[in-house]
Amino acid sequence: MRHVKRIIPSMVAAICLSASVAAAGTLDDVKAKGFIQAGVNGDLFGFAKPDEKGVWKGLDVDTARAIAAAVFGDADKVKYTPLTAKTRFTALQSGEIDVLTRNATQTLGRDTALGLNFAQVNFYDGQGFLIPKALGVTSAKELDGASVCVLPGTTTEQNVADFFRVNKMSMNPVVIENTAELSKTFFAGRCDVMTSDASQLAGIRAVAPNPGDYVILPEIISKEPLAPAVRHGDDQWKDIVNYSVLAMIGAEELGITSKNIDEMMASTDPKIKRFLGVSPGNGKALGLDEKWAYNIIKQVGNYGEMFERNVGVNTPLMIERGLNALWTNGGLMYSPPFK
Repeated sequence: MRHVKRIIPSMVAAICLSASVAAAGTLDDVKAKGFIQAGVNGDLFGFAKPDEKGVWKGLDVDTARAIAAAVFGDADKVKYTPLTAKTRFTALQSGEIDVLTRNATQTLGRDTALGLNFAQVNFYDGQGFLIPKALGVTSAKELDGASVCVLPGTTTEQNVADFFRVNKMSMNPVVIENTAELSKTFFAGRCDVMTSDASQLAGIRAVAPNPGDYVILPEIISKEPLAPAVRHGDDQWKDIVNYSVLAMIGAEELGITSKNIDEMMASTDPKIKRFLGVSPGNGKALGLDEKWAYNIIKQVGNYGEMFERNVGVNTPLMIERGLNALWTNGGLMYSPPFK
C-alpha cells in the first residue's frame, strides 16, 4: 500500500509534465503545418462569416489574420473552424484549434476551471435584447412573461435568468444551440425576444429579412469583454496572440495606419522605430521576425481600421466606438509600451 502511495504522486506529476510539454509548443506546431487553425463563430455578420465568394470576413476573422501576419508575415495563412457556443472551448482544450477568436467573454471560471488564457480584449460588449418593433415594448423591464431565445452554454443564459429574477419577472426560455437556427426561430416569431451580446444582436439584425422591423432595447445588462483565448501552459503563444491585438491598438495610438505605414518606417520617433522593428528587439522577445507588427498593420490595419471596416457606423451594424474607442477618446482600448 505504501508502495502504491509513492507511485501515484509520481504518475500524476508525469502526466502533468507531459501535458505541459505538449501545450508548450504551439508556435512550433503552427509553423510546421504552415497555418493557424482559428475557431470562429461562422455565421455572425461583422465578426465571422464567409461572404458570397466564400471569403471569411469580420472583426474576429481579422484578429486571427493579425496573428497569422505576426507569425508568418502573411495574414491569409489561417484556416477557420466554425464552432457553436457549446463546442468552442472543447475544441480549444482538445487542440483541434490553435486559438479561439469567437466572441468569447472572459470570466473567472473560464480562466481557471476550463484551463484557458484570455488575451487582450478585442471588443468590449454587453448583453442586450432584440425585439420586433411590432411588440410595442420600449424597455426590457416590460418583458414579463416573454418567451426568450437564448444560446445554451453562454454567459448570456445566466445573465438573462438573473435579470428576470432581480426584476421579479417571469420568462419562457427557448434554448437552441446554433446561432443560425436561433435566429431563424426568432425571425419566425417563435419567441418574443432574442438576448445576446449587443454586437451579436446588431449582426443578426443586419441580415434580417427586414432589419428596420427590429429594435435593440436600451438596457445593457452585463459586462462582456470579448477576447481571443488560448490554452493554459504556453506563455509564448499567449504573448503572441496578446500582442497581436495590442499591436493594432498601439498602432492607432501612434497614428500608424495601413496607408501610411511605409512612410512611418522613416520616422525618427524612438517609439515608432521600436514598434515597427526599425530598432530591433521586440520581435526577438516574442520569437518572431522584427517586422511582425509592421506586417499586421500593413495587411490588416490598426484597430480603428479593423473596427470601422467590420462593425462601424458605416456598416450595416452601425456600431459606435463607445467603450472600444482609444483611452484618449474616452474608451477602454489602451496599449502598454512596446519596448
